[in-house]
Amino acid sequence: MTAQTSSATTRATCEAFDRADPIRAYRDRFRLPEGVIYLDGNSLGALPKATADRVKKVLDVEWGEHLVDGWLKDNWMGLSEVLGDKIAKLIGADAGEVIVVDTTSINVHKVIAAAMLMRPDRRTLLTDKGNFPTDVYMAQGLVEFLGRQHRIKMVEEDEVAESIDEDTAAVFCTQINYKTGRLHDMAKITKAAHAKGALAIWDLAHTAGCVPIELNKIEADFAVGCGYKYLNGGPGAPAFVFAPKRHHDKVRQPLTGWLGHTNPFEFGLDYKPAQGIRQFRASSPPILGIVAMEAGIDDMIEFGIGNVRAKSLALTSLFMKLVEERLLKHGFGIATPKETERRGSQVALTHKDGWAIMQALKARKVIGDFREPNIVRFGFAAPYVRFADVWDAVENLVQVMEKEEWKKPEFQNKKWVT
Repeated sequence: MTAQTSSATTRATCEAFDRADPIRAYRDRFRLPEGVIYLDGNSLGALPKATADRVKKVLDVEWGEHLVDGWLKDNWMGLSEVLGDKIAKLIGADAGEVIVVDTTSINVHKVIAAAMLMRPDRRTLLTDKGNFPTDVYMAQGLVEFLGRQHRIKMVEEDEVAESIDEDTAAVFCTQINYKTGRLHDMAKITKAAHAKGALAIWDLAHTAGCVPIELNKIEADFAVGCGYKYLNGGPGAPAFVFAPKRHHDKVRQPLTGWLGHTNPFEFGLDYKPAQGIRQFRASSPPILGIVAMEAGIDDMIEFGIGNVRAKSLALTSLFMKLVEERLLKHGFGIATPKETERRGSQVALTHKDGWAIMQALKARKVIGDFREPNIVRFGFAAPYVRFADVWDAVENLVQVMEKEEWKKPEFQNKKWVT
């Protein structure tokens, strides 16, 4: 779908876009507070109404009545793979190539180490300066552990492909710049990595569930992602790992925990890695967290990632156009690329007083977030954000600026969670 706007765009125009929206009915599947415009789904997705019933069933029946038998009777032990196969449908992977385990940071450690072990004669891990900090921190810790002969090379975003050389063991990037919303060309960088004999690792935390991804088509080597943003799995939801079947007999991940063993209930003292994607398990699956993800993932499959992407592009295009028309005179800039193929499902505005402006906007029940040093960030989760919400968000932002509400003392002090 498209939302063609003009200088005559009005709220009535946006309401007409909503009436023509093919996935408009899906908004009713989410619990959204009355009067709130929620534009922070890129940080924490909204709550699917079906999630409460699914978790309640676990509490009341599976755990409450079945107790320890739930591991088999309710397939708790297999849920990591069940949900992994569902996520695979959203990221262009096959069944048996994705598993829901641990956290994004822990999974980053696993896949970087696995990739470095697959290229033992190389010493460089290449990443870009726009990568998400946890990815960089985990890489730094791993490289320090491996020893001084290994190193991290960090380059500008548009220099990744040409910076790969014969010492590059792996390239590791987040598909989208979490601040600006700029998309990497995954296919181009992966192809460039393979041309030099390197592996390509991708963090999909800000794109799984909002951007069509074809991991196997581009022959990505590993990927990780989280469950609590566009997959709507809840705060701190478990993460996932992708490893293609072509690597399963060669890869060895370093966190050799109990459930990554080929036969954990044999209780042997020598580690023997499980076959296939199961080897990426380390710890017992967090059942409450995993089941809380299921409804959001099921919904996303039903919505259709193509429909979601089309609407998110229309929403972000509308937002940027309205910002250009009404807010640039108030000192805002737009950090997100205008080209649809180069942006995800968020728009980042820049402003020197961005923190205070966002707090004033939240006081008006328009929820976005702030990222240092000057990014005012808005995420457009297509299943529940309306075109009229876009209009209303911009109108509220205009009012914040024209009335100078952001100058109020209560909006000046930064909190440790932004």
